Amino acid sequence: MSDKCGRPSWDTYFMDITALVAKRSTCLRRSVGASIVKDKRILSTGYNGAPSGLKHCLEIGCLREKLNVASGERHELCRGIHAEQNAIIQAAFHGVSIRGASLYCTNLPCSICAKMIINAGIIKIYYLDGYEDGISSGMLEEAGIEVIKIDGQDKV
Repeated sequence: MSDKCGRPSWDTYFMDITALVAKRSTCLRRSVGASIVKDKRILSTGYNGAPSGLKHCLEIGCLREKLNVASGERHELCRGIHAEQNAIIQAAFHGVSIRGASLYCTNLPCSICAKMIINAGIIKIYYLDGYEDGISSGMLEEAGIEVIKIDGQDKV
């Protein structure tokens, strides 16, 4: 969605940046990006991939793929860190408070990420798509976190 001057809305702007962040992903199965925003300022970004200094799945392959693990299951078998987790970790690493911030994510967060989002003090999530995770949705609702699906057609 754009204004009368053709500029993208704030939500479109942040989601477009988040989609660009996802292109840094090193996951063989799904590229995900996340941006943490407060007061129209990006505080932190993250994408899914192996921890710093470790080999990426692009280099050594995907264990979950080799074991035919379905999407959304057995997260502990993945050597990668989710985009939302990386964005939260980067904020902590650099001493940036994200309490009261919004999360823009290309995918709906899983239940593991939902727990981190709740404890990090994030109050709103915008996402493009993703598999439904009933546990995640239930916890986010119980925590009072607003979850908003953005129509990908609004993207510039």
